[in-house]
Amino acid sequence: MKVLKQWAIGALVAVGPWAVAMAQPVDAVQLRSWAAACANCHGTHGVAEKGMESLAGQNKDELLKKMLDFKSGRKPATLMHQIAKGYTDEQLGQLAGYFATLKK
Repeated sequence: MKVLKQWAIGALVAVGPWAVAMAQPVDAVQLRSWAAACANCHGTHGVAEKGMESLAGQNKDELLKKMLDFKSGRKPATLMHQIAKGYTDEQLGQLAGYFATLKK
């Protein structure tokens, strides 16, 4: 039992800093960098050209659901299902929040 307790404490110490880092809010520059990757298809600042979906000003929860559906394969896509898999669910939530704050 003592060995198990020591192992558990060691695991918490090893994982602790990583878990804290993941729980911290993302840097605004990092978030804009992630969002810039969307510009090729969804336009600068989320305002797309005709024929593509604009992300700016969309409802955060609806946008997050779409991105999670792409990630899981529930929503068919040509590229988005691959792109969405490159982000954690938390990162997708942060992106959805970012685009929701932009003007249409």
